[in-house]
Parts: sequence; C-alpha cells; structure tokens
Amino acid sequence: MGWPFTRTQPADRAAALPPSAAPWPAAAFLRPAASVLWPAAALTLLVAACTADQTGALAPVAAVVPPEAPRTTGRDRPTNDADHAKLVASFGGEYRAPAALRLVSDVTDRLVKATERPDETYAVTLLDSPVVNAFALPTGRIYVTRGLLALADDTSELAAVLAHEIAHVTLRHASARTEMALRSELVSKVVADVLNDPATGALLQDQSRFVLARFSRTQEFEADQTGVRTLARAGYDPFGAARFLTALNRTTALRAGSGLNSEPDMLATHPSTPERITQVTQAARRIGAPGLGTDDRNRYLAAIDGIAYGDNPADGLIRGRRFIHPRLGVAFEAPEGFGLDNTARAVLGTTPDGNRRLLFDAVETNAGQGLEEVLKATWNDAIETGSFENRMLNGFPTVTAVSKGKEWFFRLAAVRVGTNTFRMIMAAKGATDPEPAFGRWLASIALVTPEEARSLKPLRIQIVTAAPGDTAESLAQRMTAVDRPLERFQVLNGLDRGAALRPGLPYKLVVE
Repeated sequence: MGWPFTRTQPADRAAALPPSAAPWPAAAFLRPAASVLWPAAALTLLVAACTADQTGALAPVAAVVPPEAPRTTGRDRPTNDADHAKLVASFGGEYRAPAALRLVSDVTDRLVKATERPDETYAVTLLDSPVVNAFALPTGRIYVTRGLLALADDTSELAAVLAHEIAHVTLRHASARTEMALRSELVSKVVADVLNDPATGALLQDQSRFVLARFSRTQEFEADQTGVRTLARAGYDPFGAARFLTALNRTTALRAGSGLNSEPDMLATHPSTPERITQVTQAARRIGAPGLGTDDRNRYLAAIDGIAYGDNPADGLIRGRRFIHPRLGVAFEAPEGFGLDNTARAVLGTTPDGNRRLLFDAVETNAGQGLEEVLKATWNDAIETGSFENRMLNGFPTVTAVSKGKEWFFRLAAVRVGTNTFRMIMAAKGATDPEPAFGRWLASIALVTPEEARSLKPLRIQIVTAAPGDTAESLAQRMTAVDRPLERFQVLNGLDRGAALRPGLPYKLVVE
C-alpha cells in the first residue's frame, strides 16, 4: 500500500479505488476526480502488451511510438531514459535478482531468434511488484514483475508469457490500436463539431469503444497463437502457455476468496482466461502431443530461489487477517471471514461470498478540517441524518456514520492517528447492517510498536526438495504468514487438488 506517501485531497478519492476494486459496491460513491490518474496511468499508454490480462484491469490504448527503436544490445541498453525510469518507479522500482534476470534475458534472446524478426533486441527489467504482470514496449524493453516469477513454475511458462508479449511488438499491435483509436475519435469529433450533431457523435464514440475493445480482444488471441508457435520453435514446451494461464486463473480465484471471477464485461480488452486456456491448448496440440519441448523446471526454480514474495514491507504487510504498516505505525485486524488485498491505493477486503466488503485508505485533510467534514467530502452518497457519532477509539479521535444505498448498507469511519487521517468503510449487501463486524474492525486499530516493526520480515520463495513421505499438506504447513497455505502451495507449484508429490523433485514454499 504505497498510497499514504502520495495522498490526494478528499475530493480526489475516486482515485483511491484501484482497478482490482471493481467488484466494490457503488464505486461511484467516492467523489469523482477526472484529473487524477493512477501513478502509472500515463506511462501505461505506452505499453504494447497486456497488463490487463494479468491484473484484471482494462488495458489502455497504446500511444504512438517512434518508428525505430534504438539498436543497442539488450543488456547494455542505457537505463537513464526518463519514461523508463518513471515506469519502473510506478511499479515499485527495479528488483535486483541477478540469477532471475539472467534467466529472463536468456529466455528472451532464445525466443527472439525464433520470431519473424530475429534481429530485434530487448532490454529486460525486473520490477519490484507482487502483481503478476509482464509487458513489452515497441522501444525494445521487456518488463517482468517478481510476482509473475513467483507464480510461473518452469522456464516454458515464463517463456510463454514473454513470447506473447514479444508477439504484440512483432505484430505491431500498438500502432494498429492507436491508428484505430485516432480514426474513431476523429470521426466522432467531426460529426459532433462540424456537423453539429453531438448526440450522434457521442453514439459513434460509444460504438467505437466497443469496436476497439473487440479489436483488442482479437489481438490477444493473435498474440496467444503467435506466442505458442514461437514457444515451440524456440524448443520450449508449447503447453507451458496453458499451464501458466491455468495458474493465473487459480491464483485470481484464490485472491478473490471464492469461486472463479465472473465473465468480463463486453468492453473488456482481453478474453476470459478459460477461453484463452482452450485456445492455447488447441494451438499446442496442433504442434504436437504433450511432452514436446523442454520446460527446464530445475533451472527455473534455482533462478528464483530466494526472491521476494508478496508486499514490500515499506508498503505495508498482510499477515493473515492483520494489516501492519511499519512506516505509518498503524495496524488493524479484519473481522473473521475477510480476506485482505493490499493494493497501491487502499487495503481491500471481502468475504468468500462477496456479500461483505471493506476498504481502508488514507485521506489528506485540510488544515482545521474536522473528521465529520472528511466523511462528507469523500462520500458521494447521502449519509443518514443524525448518524454521525464522535468517539475516542483506542485513544484516536473517530467519527462514524451510516449510508444506505439501494443494494448495500455502508458503515463509515474517519480515524485520526497522529498526523494521519484514515477512512474505514464496510459494506454489507442488502439491508443487513455490517455491525457488529464493523465495530470489531474499528476496535482493532492500533499503533505499531517499534519492536513489532523490527520483527517484520519480507516473505520470500524458498525451493525445497520433497523427501519420501512428504505431502502437499505437510509442506504447506511450513508456509509462514500466508492465508490458505495448502491452496497457495498447490497453485504456486502447479498441483491439482489431491496430487501426490514426487520425492526428489523441487517445490516452492513461501517463508519469512
């Protein structure tokens, strides 16, 4: 949760809900702020790949890029480019892992030689982000998050992602999307301004968004198909693409706390993951039967042994149902049944059935602004008359209130801890009051002691070798500070439920 260090004014808290908060009820309850962008929003306009299919967010239209990328070797390419530096910073900075970087660079080189543009070169950068993501730019850069490295289980799975991203570049998808977007915008503007028909212009703009989304989805399928062929030509297992997408689907479901995510909106720029799994599996079968190519799993796991897993301690840590932010010195515990997600702008929580949600974030207040005014300024729906209540909560000034929407019942609080002001919001579906869970959550807020802050250690991936008698359950018991350890162990290691371990083979654990 890096948001406390780039906080916005109360009227700008619409930016506090990240894309992953889409399921949050009545997202428009926050004051809109058209001028506020996500930290990486302007930079991701340059991205020619698919940040969306790994994060779940909509991928923005790519901006125009120079026709020729600098022709320098991948590892020697200068790193002082302003856009590169800003993009890296927006993803938490560069992650230093020499063995992993060497592996990703080697795989990239091998894949490029198997493409229709084997003379291209790419500079690889690892990003210090737990989000599962990778993207390539037409300028000759490839970015891979440590979150993706932790999820992939062998070299062919990593290669599948890289081949997909490289395909976007070699197929010039960014420039094609840009051209279509600019053409659509021009047509709607001419109709609205020149022909003086704003209504038709707006309709055309809506229609063009739909067409562009369909076009982007088509590009995703094309990149998938091209990527699988490149994977096979480079000598990797072409079924690695299906395995990685399956792991991605499972980790998304695990993160959500229950069942698979619902089908994407019609305007989603990416096909659903199950749909893509079917497509890439069919593409691999057209090449050959399973067993074709190498997965190079041992080398892969050796390269990622010891890499960081999950949140950076500087941005706050989740330990079970407890959230601790050492730098802000504040902590809380979510009520039983809630799973927590520490995003860039807020801590979000949900129950497995999705009927209760919570949000914890920071707001920058004006001098002399009271907590009641903070709630009024940051909440777009009506607050129940007479529901404001002032109290001292564990020594912290607090104001609570109630807001009832058509489909959700909200409990709100603004809490002042030292010089910081936080919002704590809980929603329950229907007319059910989220009390007493909300009250228990409020009562849990506390200062982080220096001793607790010093005791917090980042999580990391540890590679262990299965011994005779080891089971998924026994190894999962060695996973520290993660929720649902057995399911997470199975997802990280590409294991089906009930699958037996093979003695002598390496497996991933998450440890402190």
